[in-house]
Amino acid sequence: MFVYQKQGYKMIEIIHGDCHLELLKIPSESIDMVLTSPPYDKLREYRGNNTIDVNIISTQLYRILKKGGVVVWIVGDQTINGSESLSSFRQAIQFKENGFNVHDTMIYKKHSMPMTHRRYEQSFEYMFVFSKGKPKTFNPIKELCKYSGLVKNYKQNVGAALEVNHKLHNKDKTSAIKKDRIKGNVWEYSVGFRNSTNDVIAFNHPAIFPEKLVTDHILSWSNVDDIILDPFAGSGTTLKIARILNRKSIGIEINEDYIKLMKERLGDSII
Repeated sequence: MFVYQKQGYKMIEIIHGDCHLELLKIPSESIDMVLTSPPYDKLREYRGNNTIDVNIISTQLYRILKKGGVVVWIVGDQTINGSESLSSFRQAIQFKENGFNVHDTMIYKKHSMPMTHRRYEQSFEYMFVFSKGKPKTFNPIKELCKYSGLVKNYKQNVGAALEVNHKLHNKDKTSAIKKDRIKGNVWEYSVGFRNSTNDVIAFNHPAIFPEKLVTDHILSWSNVDDIILDPFAGSGTTLKIARILNRKSIGIEINEDYIKLMKERLGDSII
């Protein structure tokens, strides 16, 4: 099943099966990064219901991940009888108990539809970044600073400059301001038809990643030729973006309809 040691491999491998069992077949310390969104609560179905064993999955992910490898685990919570389930935090605690560092708790912010609940509408999911020791790779995404370039004659521009760097307060000379900075850990994306992806077929899956989100994470935590795993591959977005970014990838998916969807979407790069 695990074929990347061979010469002439293709970029993508899709495995039809239950990840609880298929993860057992992957050699130890052979995966560089995992990026996935598992089914959680009753919001997505798995094995005919909503049951996954996070203890088994996190144990196996720790085993197969290389030292310094990262798991990006994207989850949310269902609201039941007016109370959030907190399944996301229970899963994070399970990962920590099984050896992972909780390297970061990031937020995936998305536009939400107006509802009639007696609450502020849910517009985000958690993106837990678990690492096996210290992450071996971090290629930070940067964004433009609000103020950049040169601030001259500081005393005449105190209001603007204070928002950038309070240390400039005692400087009279021309001061350079950084043009960019490392992006914060709240990432916002437009979602929905023609926003998450231009691949119309992908919307036959009920919960697809925005391609930009996947791109940002793969660039951040991996390098060219690394092996990326998605144990809940769904519509294949992780696999598609990994190929575009010159990474190898493995996707595990239990639903035969989604296997067919991925094969049609990804074409001849599949093993």
